[in-house]
Amino acid sequence: MSPSFKSFAVSVAASVVCGFATLSQAATPITVTSQSATDGPIKYTVKITSKQFGNAQETRQIRSGESDDYTWKTVPPGGPVPTTDECPNNSSLALDANGAAIRQMQVRLAPVVASDGTATIQLSFQGQTPHGTKTVTANGKSIKCPNDVSLSQIVRFSMPTNGTAKTLTLSDGTQVVVTARR
Repeated sequence: MSPSFKSFAVSVAASVVCGFATLSQAATPITVTSQSATDGPIKYTVKITSKQFGNAQETRQIRSGESDDYTWKTVPPGGPVPTTDECPNNSSLALDANGAAIRQMQVRLAPVVASDGTATIQLSFQGQTPHGTKTVTANGKSIKCPNDVSLSQIVRFSMPTNGTAKTLTLSDGTQVVVTARR
């Protein structure tokens, strides 16, 4: 090997070593944590089992401090119940495409997640279903209108966001299971 090539090889090797030393000193250390930020999106699964209002389940992602509305409409046992505009509560009923009364469940989920990963949740439940018909007097005449049954309840509770399920039983026996997972 020629002397000039040897000095070139030593010079290149020294530059590479110095470059690695500079990079290792300038690099910021990486810290690995097992938790995500509390303000990141969390997957909430809401599962409802109800003799009155039916069964439903859905998973969505929301952030701490936000709220999300779930709405499910299903056909009641025995089918939709016919109604008319003359029925006093017709505007408040859940209706199908043909204007007949059906079941409806609405849930509003509003979580706030603490720094330790515990979610404090306000859950608002509203359920409505027709149970046959009833005779009412409207504008001086007797008409048949849906005999609607409804439930409105607000529940506040805390739960971890590690995938553990929290089961709530509402006043009519409806069960709501909420699961939160990062």
